[in-house]
Amino acid sequence: MSDPVSADRPITDFERRFGHPPGLFVLFFAEMWERFSYYGMRALLVFYMTKGFLGYGDTEAYSVYGAYTSLVYATPFIGGALADRFLGARQAVVIGGALMAAGHLLMTIEQDTAFFMALALLIVGNGFFKPNISTMVGALYPEGSSKRDGGFTLFYMGINLGAALAPLLCGYVGETYGWHYGFGLATIGMLIGLAVFVAPQVLTQILILAGSVAAAGMMVWAGWEDKIMLGVNAPVALALLVAAAIAAMAVGQGAVPDDIGRPKDADAQHRAVLGPLTARQTIFVSIVIAVPLIAFLVQDGPLAGYVLTAFGGLAMLSLVIEALRSDKIERERLQVIFVMMFFSMLFWAFFEQAGSSINNFTDRNVDRVVEERVVTAAEVGQTVNLTLTQEQLGLTQEGAVFTLTDLDKARAEAGSGNDATRGWVIEPSHVGMGVGGSELKASVFQATNAIFIVTFGLIFTAFWGFLGKRGLEPSTPVKFGLGLLQLGMGFGALWQGTMVADPRGMVGMAWLILAYLLHTTGELCLSPVGLSMITKLAPQRIVSTAMGAWFLATAFSGFLAGQIATLTGIGGHGEEGANLIPAPIETLHVYGTVFGQIGVAAGASALFMFALSPLLNKWMHMNADDLKGGGH
Repeated sequence: MSDPVSADRPITDFERRFGHPPGLFVLFFAEMWERFSYYGMRALLVFYMTKGFLGYGDTEAYSVYGAYTSLVYATPFIGGALADRFLGARQAVVIGGALMAAGHLLMTIEQDTAFFMALALLIVGNGFFKPNISTMVGALYPEGSSKRDGGFTLFYMGINLGAALAPLLCGYVGETYGWHYGFGLATIGMLIGLAVFVAPQVLTQILILAGSVAAAGMMVWAGWEDKIMLGVNAPVALALLVAAAIAAMAVGQGAVPDDIGRPKDADAQHRAVLGPLTARQTIFVSIVIAVPLIAFLVQDGPLAGYVLTAFGGLAMLSLVIEALRSDKIERERLQVIFVMMFFSMLFWAFFEQAGSSINNFTDRNVDRVVEERVVTAAEVGQTVNLTLTQEQLGLTQEGAVFTLTDLDKARAEAGSGNDATRGWVIEPSHVGMGVGGSELKASVFQATNAIFIVTFGLIFTAFWGFLGKRGLEPSTPVKFGLGLLQLGMGFGALWQGTMVADPRGMVGMAWLILAYLLHTTGELCLSPVGLSMITKLAPQRIVSTAMGAWFLATAFSGFLAGQIATLTGIGGHGEEGANLIPAPIETLHVYGTVFGQIGVAAGASALFMFALSPLLNKWMHMNADDLKGGGH
């Protein structure tokens, strides 16, 4: 934790005009590039495992993905504690950034051990980076400052700007030119983020501007020959350039103050804690030991689940014991935390399908082609030189059904960045087939959630404020219910899309975009109030334990997400069978059934949450009279 903000720290002209300290924009861009690297890798991870050198089947890939996402959410609790006690937030961020840059770089090597060690480095690095850069944002503002919430809102926008950029660049480049190029871009992003954080003031300005101009230029280049892609990329690129211009102007008047993020006890990390080893040395030794252990855990999804269950169970047990010792108000407030923790875990387990089952559904069953024309009856019997796209999936050619496996193979043979072309004999069943045009990459759709958050985040904040002034703002339990309901509606949209798919088994893009929109509005109802609820309801003496339990529950939801995704596993078994993807019409019902079941489960959870909300509101004891009463 950082030292409090000095009351006599000089206020810059920028801060007078914009209301926020220049250091916020250094942290904004450091975090934006870190999230760029994380979400760039996330957009490609499942595809890399199923289509890359590993040749995994869906079930194996989802198991690894679930273990990875769960451990990524678990380590910040440890990294935050080490920073609080020994390192300070500033040093922890540097350690975390360096570890993650090494992890992204290692992902470019196509070797099993390197792959799992890379994931482990990313998990450990995230534990040091993620919680501590957020801590530094809070420390930029004096205690009780009314501007702190606004600062975090801007910081949150930086997170989502990075999350939007990543699939549009890393995803596009990885799928078009090769996985290692996509991971290489993620590495560069992480290095820029780290450099922005540690560089001198003038160099930080240069890095912010140069990195943003380069990224914006790449986005325009990626969409130059595709009007739809350009229409998506251009607004994000413009937002990046505007943010960079403001940040460069801000950093010209100052950076993160030197006292922010320093350890509370400067000597703590240099004291011996394990024989002759100092605390700092012990932390580095622990990192060296932890990375291969975590690499082993990531390979075994169920084992990672058991470990998380054990730690989560211990955290919950400590809260239960504390609840039994507490007075009535504290006990009932802790009961609210338990209930909300369970429903939050369900929400994120369903929501995290975005990077696994929904990603593969997008690749296999969503029609992402905007064709120039369609085949007519007059062309039957002719042989045309065709650029292969999704439009040919599920159609017969030379007596065999053309599948995604065939398309991926043809593209691999064509070489990096080249279109796969072949002579195609037009059969009567091909009338209406799209020809020409462009095909959006499946990973690009991973940007949809972040774009919607940037678009609607401030609107939701203003809407809650509008309702709050009139005494109409929903309670936290009701917001949770609304979040789950919209999440369920999103999966309902995916299910409906499978019900009205074309004869080949392909679903219109509009259903996928609608699902992401509903998932995002659900997230905006539920996500911002969770951590705030913990700080309000948990007794001060155990607020850190309660926060840790909350993060562990979120981590466990990542494991659950992987297990749920395995229900959509398709394809054969073994080294050859794992790579065989059936025709879209054969996979359609698998995704439709599971997405429909998730939609029903989320909707039922929402109704249950609404039914419980009066009781939970009572147990929260937010009225002044309740707080005065106390008692057993």
